[in-house]
Amino acid sequence: MSSQRPQATSPLPVWLDYLQSIHSSAIDLGLDRITEVAQRANPSLIKPAPKVITVAGTNGKGSTCAIMEAILLDAGYKVGVYSSPHLISYNERVRINGEELADTLHIAAFDYIETLRGQTSLSFFEIATLAALHLFMQQSVDVVLLEVGLGGRLDATNIVDHDVSVITSLAVDHVDWLGDDINVIGFEKAGIFRSGKPAICGQPNAPMTVAAHADDIGATLYQVEYQYNYKQVDELWHWQSGSFDMNDLPVPNLPLANAATALMALGVSELDITDMNVVNGLQNARLAGRMQQLSSKPDVILDVAHNPHSAEYLVKQVKQRFAGRKLHTVVGMLHDKDVETTLEVLKACDPKWYLTSLHGPRAASAQELSQYLESDTPEFDSPVEAFEAALAEAQSEDVVLVVGSFLTVGAVLEYWQTRRENGE
Repeated sequence: MSSQRPQATSPLPVWLDYLQSIHSSAIDLGLDRITEVAQRANPSLIKPAPKVITVAGTNGKGSTCAIMEAILLDAGYKVGVYSSPHLISYNERVRINGEELADTLHIAAFDYIETLRGQTSLSFFEIATLAALHLFMQQSVDVVLLEVGLGGRLDATNIVDHDVSVITSLAVDHVDWLGDDINVIGFEKAGIFRSGKPAICGQPNAPMTVAAHADDIGATLYQVEYQYNYKQVDELWHWQSGSFDMNDLPVPNLPLANAATALMALGVSELDITDMNVVNGLQNARLAGRMQQLSSKPDVILDVAHNPHSAEYLVKQVKQRFAGRKLHTVVGMLHDKDVETTLEVLKACDPKWYLTSLHGPRAASAQELSQYLESDTPEFDSPVEAFEAALAEAQSEDVVLVVGSFLTVGAVLEYWQTRRENGE
């Protein structure tokens, strides 16, 4: 990696390598440094759009943002979405009106932030966040949907003056950074709440620290099963908050719990949205790597589930959609995840396993995964090798599932797209 500042004309990969090399640690929680840099901009980057919704949570952040995005786009708003991590290319992290931006725009934004920060050291994620905020302001979006990177209270996205706060779900994850106490995790996620503004919590029976923090700062809490609720009836579902009901809604391709939370967030946002916008948005919302089907005969499904909470949801979906079908599961994980419990949850699908090593400082090897499974489980050096082996063994009526990490799914998705481009 280079530590020499790239030129304004340098390619995007050169910039990305540089930005990942200039700070002492990949994750550096805290808001003082990034706030200082954001306020140097004129106008400040802390309010990147007239309306901003910030979304935290253990799982479901991307899906909740994608559903809100689809509804808002149908309503005619110009929408910016910031998310992480990406599956294949960095450009996935910033969407405007559902589209990724050209390399040149990202490069110009990095060049601007690099000049702005001066001697202030920032992590890669902090610079990426500021660059995204700059792009949203530059492109004059109406609404920004910000996905929190890690935790909430000390995450770089929490410098933003946002209008609605959302917690999608709460479970133990990122133990090295947030610990394994669900009450502490609840407090960290609730750190995005704002005094006098609406705060949505989509986690049933949320830890008491969430409501306590909302009370302490005077945020208006909308808790699922209390201030709003939903239920599925056959192929439709119903959503209700107070005296307001929406009935016979189409079931989205993304998790229903996240759709219900998205509707509550939009409902308190004071944005102009019709029932038809909601219906159309629910039907249009998609997100790569979330129960994403690449092909049939055999069915090939990608899902980035990487902790017990997301694995439980995935198992439920697989059992509903593919009951009685043989399952070939390609799995690669990061070693700082709860590997043992996640694999234990996935065992409920009774899969044939294809274990793959990932590569990088946080990566788990196939051998590390194998200690929690049968001794004769095949191991592979890369997700693509494991996927090719699964495809070769799968019959047309079988299902191939790729799971465990953004890195695992991203590698297979890129390989699949390359195959299609080459006409294979």
